[in-house]
Amino acid sequence: MASEMTISVIVPVLHEAGNINVLIDHLRSIPGGESVEIIVVDGASEKDTLKAIGRGRVKKISSGRGRGIQMNTGARKARGDVLLFLHADTFLPEEGFDLIRETLEDPRISGGAFKVRLDHINPILGSLIFIHDLRGIITRVPYGDQGIFLRREVFHALGGYRDYRLFEDIDLMERMRKGHYRIRLLPRNVISSGRRFERDGPFRRLARNLFVILLYHFGVPPDRLERLYR
Repeated sequence: MASEMTISVIVPVLHEAGNINVLIDHLRSIPGGESVEIIVVDGASEKDTLKAIGRGRVKKISSGRGRGIQMNTGARKARGDVLLFLHADTFLPEEGFDLIRETLEDPRISGGAFKVRLDHINPILGSLIFIHDLRGIITRVPYGDQGIFLRREVFHALGGYRDYRLFEDIDLMERMRKGHYRIRLLPRNVISSGRRFERDGPFRRLARNLFVILLYHFGVPPDRLERLYR
């Protein structure tokens, strides 16, 4: 039964003290959120995000730095049937947990992700996100900011995330696809922060993102691309 399927939300963080309690309150407030396991994995040596958490019933874990490393650390501590990997600045739709459970009631589906929208958006960025969604629909390979979820046993069968500092999300989804694990892209949106676009300028950030993604698909190792992307 979908109602019996337990979910662990794993949030890798790095200096997110100003956002983390907002996200935790959001997760607890949506239907089914009161029962999910929330795991926050801090990659900063200062542990500033963990120290800022003012909510109970949250697993607080310190880890080596690197999103793949942090998410693997959280997954090893998770007890849920389903692992949902969520960025600290990304918010689920109101029915997000119900949609995940309903999707995975189908035993043929191993995981999935949502569509994505930015919180502060202009028409140019709106077109960008439409292209982002279209790419995911065509390739069936979502990005990490889309709220990737999958069955825990599938995650461990794949060996988890590779120790990449960039594109660990795409690598995992490509391995799922190549392993003939079915991925479903849900028709509802997560809301993700557009702060990097605002900070860097939308055109500069867009050009940088597209350039780095192109290099990745031409075989440039993710660790070499990390500095350019950041």
